[in-house]
Amino acid sequence: MPIKISHHFDAGAIEVLRADAPSTIELNLRRDSHADFSQWFYFRLQGARNEPCVLRIMNAGQATYPDGWTGYQAVASHDRENWFRVPTAYDGRVLTISHTPETDSVYYAYFEPYSSERNLAFQGRVASSGLARIEDLGNTIDGRDFNLVTVGDPAAPKKIWVIARQHPGETMAEWFVEGMLEALLDRANPHARLLLQHAVFHVVPNMNPDGAARGNLRTNAAGANLNREWMAPSLETSPEVFYVRRRMHETGCHFFMDVHGDEALPYVFVAGSEMLEGFTPAQATAQQDFIDAFKRASPDFQDRHGYPSGKYREEMLKLSSKYVGHHFKCVSLTLEMPFKDNALLADPTVGWNGQRSKRLGAAVLPAMWESVK
Repeated sequence: MPIKISHHFDAGAIEVLRADAPSTIELNLRRDSHADFSQWFYFRLQGARNEPCVLRIMNAGQATYPDGWTGYQAVASHDRENWFRVPTAYDGRVLTISHTPETDSVYYAYFEPYSSERNLAFQGRVASSGLARIEDLGNTIDGRDFNLVTVGDPAAPKKIWVIARQHPGETMAEWFVEGMLEALLDRANPHARLLLQHAVFHVVPNMNPDGAARGNLRTNAAGANLNREWMAPSLETSPEVFYVRRRMHETGCHFFMDVHGDEALPYVFVAGSEMLEGFTPAQATAQQDFIDAFKRASPDFQDRHGYPSGKYREEMLKLSSKYVGHHFKCVSLTLEMPFKDNALLADPTVGWNGQRSKRLGAAVLPAMWESVK
């Protein structure tokens, strides 16, 4: 049977240049729907069972983060449940994936996807827990629901905010939130019980549902990079940030985490707010307490490798964690996970993946406790 490549499904993205034979498949990364970003791919190959396939992404060298391909291995799945790494090579221009599918249908992606359907199913489990409420903050540009999960008593003295997937291609962020919420809703989890005695959680599992469904890497349906919109969000171009920022100012914030993925660095790390003017000694102590506690809670987390601290610049307040740290004077962090693998605890079969992101999400609770107790 002839081979076929398709991408017309949730988060699908690729351009097919040539698909005449399994050994000579040529593809291009597709740009975000309304912006000049490209890196995310997710597509289905049919008709190549037991055939050695060579899939060449011809414009990989022109991607937004070409350095991210060095040491990178693509992920594949036959059932969209179990994802594994496949041999991948980068010559500075072309990314080549080599794989022999064991079934008639196989999926390839930049990272293990997190679908809109999974989001809705997980929200259903959260809502039925009896410990959480789910609120629709408004509509996205494409008319999708935009949901906030609240766990705990809104009158609790401490307010913890966690948002994920401002950049829709960073799907590990939503896996992280799933793991965190599962642990938080576990009535037998002692750290969850401690936290909920003192704090309420406001969580946005997917800040960018339009970009996620469209298969974008960085932007929403209007082409806005949401993590550059926090100074002046608008309902026209960045309603997602507008709604969350407005609610945050209504509730207050004592701890903030924005969850992301990094294309190049093979580590789990945080970027803090120490470069901000007015960063207080109390903020510094609480931030370091969190970092130290997170290292104890999860060997996947480290603080030796990450982004260098720079001088305070006014444009930095366009970023969520810097905006929140500046305005609320609280611990305010950007958490980064790798698209590749965690070099400290490598797993050649799966690399960094959804399950490892979930376990990291569960491990964050005791570290949060150190920051808000």
